[in-house]
Amino acid sequence: MRPALDLLNAVGQMGAGDVIDLGCGNGTMGEALSARAGGRAVIGVDASPAMLEKARAATGYDKLQQVDIADWHPHRAPGLIFSNAALHWVGNHEVLMPRLAAMPGRGGTLAVQMPHQNKAPSHRVWLNLVEEMFPGRVEKMGTPGLMAPAKYEALLEPLGRFRLWETEYYQRLMAEAGSHPVRRFTESTYARPVLAALDPDEKAALVQRYEEAMQAAYPVRADGSVLFPFRRLFFTLTV
Repeated sequence: MRPALDLLNAVGQMGAGDVIDLGCGNGTMGEALSARAGGRAVIGVDASPAMLEKARAATGYDKLQQVDIADWHPHRAPGLIFSNAALHWVGNHEVLMPRLAAMPGRGGTLAVQMPHQNKAPSHRVWLNLVEEMFPGRVEKMGTPGLMAPAKYEALLEPLGRFRLWETEYYQRLMAEAGSHPVRRFTESTYARPVLAALDPDEKAALVQRYEEAMQAAYPVRADGSVLFPFRRLFFTLTV
């Protein structure tokens, strides 16, 4: 929750329209967004029926919409488009970000947070190893990605009041029997498309090599935990 709350706290201005939680997932930010909405309707948007089912049990949303972010368009100009840890899964940011930036009404804000961890060992090693072990197949894998921060600035700064920053968060990951904590953390998110493209024997070989690399990059403490740094990219644009 910390990065999402930090993003919300950085929103200084909203327009008169709805508050959109773009990529709302299971609805963990519904209550916090509602508290900041000032009477505006809070609408959660997500492509996953399973996530939206959980969001229906959360508090704060006036409406939920099932739609792919790449295809979504508001019915009226929002006062805030808030997107926490979702847009890195959507491609073609050169087109997506200006399109989203054009949606808020006058005085409205686009607020975005995305993981910016792709160059760290936890993420980079997955792709390095799969290219070494299974050459040529990495190009077919839809791993999430971001543009360079300077490209977001070049695209969005001319459109309004733009702020861009990064924060590195430290979290303690606990080990599970027979696995490195960082492997368990990344295999269900970043590495999911990588592992899904491999057969069981290939997956087992890749995981073994990855575990060996993580032991060196992120040493496990005596209690079985790892102190794991995770970098995130933030920006807000008020139009």
